[in-house]
Formats: sequence, C-alpha cells, structure tokens
Amino acid sequence: MTHDYDLVVIGAGSGGVRAARMAATYGAKVAIVEEFRVGGTCVIRGCVPKKLYVYASRFHDLFDVASSFGWKVDASFDWPTLVAAKEKEITRLESGYTANLEKPGVEIIKDRAVVTGPNSVRLVNGDRELTAKYLLIATGAHPNIPHIPGAELGITSNEAFDLPALPHSILIEGGGYIAVEFATIFAGLGVNTTLIYRGDCILRTFDEDMRRGLEAGLTDRGVKLIYQTTISSLTKHGDDISAAFSDGVTAPYGAVMFATGRIPNVRGLGLDKAGVVLESSGIIKVDAYSQTSVPSIYAVGDVTGRAQLTPVAIREGQYFAETVFNNNKLAVDHSMIPTAVFSDPEIGVVGLTETEAATHGDIDVHLARFRPMMNTLSTRTERMILKLITEKDGGKVLGCHILGPGAAEMIQLVAIPMGMGATKADFDRTMALHPSAAEELVTFKGPSYTYRNGEKVGG
Repeated sequence: MTHDYDLVVIGAGSGGVRAARMAATYGAKVAIVEEFRVGGTCVIRGCVPKKLYVYASRFHDLFDVASSFGWKVDASFDWPTLVAAKEKEITRLESGYTANLEKPGVEIIKDRAVVTGPNSVRLVNGDRELTAKYLLIATGAHPNIPHIPGAELGITSNEAFDLPALPHSILIEGGGYIAVEFATIFAGLGVNTTLIYRGDCILRTFDEDMRRGLEAGLTDRGVKLIYQTTISSLTKHGDDISAAFSDGVTAPYGAVMFATGRIPNVRGLGLDKAGVVLESSGIIKVDAYSQTSVPSIYAVGDVTGRAQLTPVAIREGQYFAETVFNNNKLAVDHSMIPTAVFSDPEIGVVGLTETEAATHGDIDVHLARFRPMMNTLSTRTERMILKLITEKDGGKVLGCHILGPGAAEMIQLVAIPMGMGATKADFDRTMALHPSAAEELVTFKGPSYTYRNGEKVGG
C-alpha cells in the first residue's frame, strides 16, 4: 500500500521533534503536526522558561549575602522585563527547533491532527487526511485542574509565565516539582507565597532528608506551608480570589495556582478508532520499544506516563527512530534517571532513596550536612545535605541525593559512574577537589548509619 509519508508525528515537543528529525535523517519522508508552537512544553512553557525564572528569583538570595562580601546593593525588580526577555529566548529556541526539522526535510504542519485509523490522521483545520506507514504520538500532557467550584479563577504553570503583573500574594496547590519550583520563583520575586498540599510533606517520592531539607529551606525563604489540606472552592473577592479550604478556613489571595499533576493529551485524539489501548489513567500503553497495541502506532514522552522528563522523551524519540528507521532495535533504560528540582535550595537525585534501598538488602548510608561556603561570611544558617547510599562494606552505590547550591550539576556527573556500576570504593579512590561541596562525596570515612536485616543501626 502506498502512503503519503513514511512517518507522521503528532506533537512537536522534545520527543516528537527528535524522532522526526532522526527519521528524516535516515531517509524517511516525515511530517510533523503541531497545533501550538514548535518546541513543546519544555521550550515554550516548561523547563526553559521555568529555569530562567528560577535564576531571576535567586538574585534575592545573592543580594541577601552580598553585604557580607563587602557589596552594597540597592536593587529593584521589574516583572515585564523578565517576561519580555523570556519570550525573546523561547522564540529564538523555537526558531532553532524549526530549522533543525526543516534541514533534513521534515514537513511542519501547523494544525490539529486526529487519528482516524492505524495509518491515517485527519487535519482538523485543513480538513484533509494524511496517511503514513507509521504514526508517532508525542502529544505530551497538560496541567490537571481540580473539579471544584470556581476552578476557572485559578491558573496553572501554563499561564504563570505571562501574568500581566505579579500578584501581591499567591496560593499554590500541590507538592511536586512544579509546585515547589513556582513557590521558589514567586517567593524569590517578592510575592507572599503559600503552598497547600494534601500530604504531610512535599515531594512525596523523594528521600526523606531531601524533603525535610527543602521544607526548611522554603520556610526560611518565607513560604508558608499548609499540609493535609486541599482547596474546596474559589470565589471572586474584590480584586482577589477567596479560597475555601477543606478544613473550613477561608482566605483571600492575589492569585491561586494549581500544580496538581499533569494529564496525558489523549482526549479527542481518536486513538480509540485505531484500537490503541490506554491505561486507566489515560496514558498510552506501550512496550519497551514505544510500540502501542497497534503495530503501526508508537508513542513517546509524557503521554506514555513512563517518566515525565524532557531528556527521557528525547531518548525515547531517538530510540524509536533507530528501531523503526535505522534497523537498530533499542529500548530505553528507565531504571537510572537523574533528576533535579530547581527549587531553592536545589535538589539533585539519582538512584534509590534510603527507604527503597533498605528493602533491597544490607546498606550503608553516608550523610553530610554543612553550611554552603557562600553563606559562611553571613548569618544564614541553612545546611547543604549530601547523602550516598551504598551496599554494605563499600559496595555498589545505590543512590545519591544532594540538596543545596549546584545540586543539579553535581548529580548529572554522579549519574555517570553510578550508571557504570561504581562502588563506594571507586568513589574513595577519587581525589577530592577542594574547596567544593562535591568533595564530600569522595571523602566519607565511614557510614553515618547502616541497615542490617531491614533494621536501622546507629544514626
């Protein structure tokens, strides 16, 4: 059967762009359909603008310690300047993504695509059908908005980057990456910030020391934390928004933001017509090679629910192209993924948490807490935390967890030896770089405490 294309990709985010570009490089005739902007969530309203705003918010801390180094600072912040600078940068990146697609010959179609069969999609606005030997779904995910009265009065991370003005106060609901990162951003920019979370501590799946360390750091920066509570409803209250809580309390805020998870973009996509099987949560069910229940349809990135991280989507897109268009069957290893939370203090982690590792056998835990050198001339008392979890008696490194300045940069490098199966003895043989925070990872003399037969010993 003759098709219009070898591959039609739906969604020009990180995973879709990488897959389309590589498939075209291998000689495939490729079209990519995107209804918004090329670059996807990460570039347009995710990782990139978020990190730029985090940088902006961190100047507050720098100004705070500047006087201890002899600087006199008289600074003010202008929100419209930041928003305009952000827009300029993501527009530049979008142009780069577009050029990288066009160079190998990928056809970019600005439209909404709906799957009509195992080998076909319909362009909604263009009102025409495209056929392809393979379809790749890379539509990502969108913010979840709770089903409560007045929910339309709230915002999500999508709108937060382009607010017409900074609110005088903000209530953020959620306890994950997005919630704590935006709490850092708004608090650092001078907004009275409150974070409300249904659990008993933020970052539910992270190591306990990282969770409590960040909790203390946010509190030190003036973020108010409300646990085991949710928002029941929102109503307009003059220029503010009044939030009613599940515990019966009501309070007004300049803005309310929902950071309560993300939902795969599958609604109205027509996958049911092609017979694609979805999990109960709405994610697309795929095998190790990103193939769905329909042999001609694949899916990568957030829409598959495997790991909602940009580098993972990129790797999945790359391996899809290798497998299908370069006769090089590759499956992504999702077992050792380094990740960072760009909060303040910052967190970087890779591998097992202490609780997880303790269920795997006897382990040693190496823990260091100290003031970052930047703060030693000031009155700031916050502590940096570095934790190394290993098999007993200098065995394999199972997990590394860092909280403090530069945590993300450090954890990326730690992930390399851990991916190679490094042991504590390998870390011990490494010469320390002084003075640095990272040197603590190679200078632990012995475990701070251990787990033997599932029981904690010492500490």
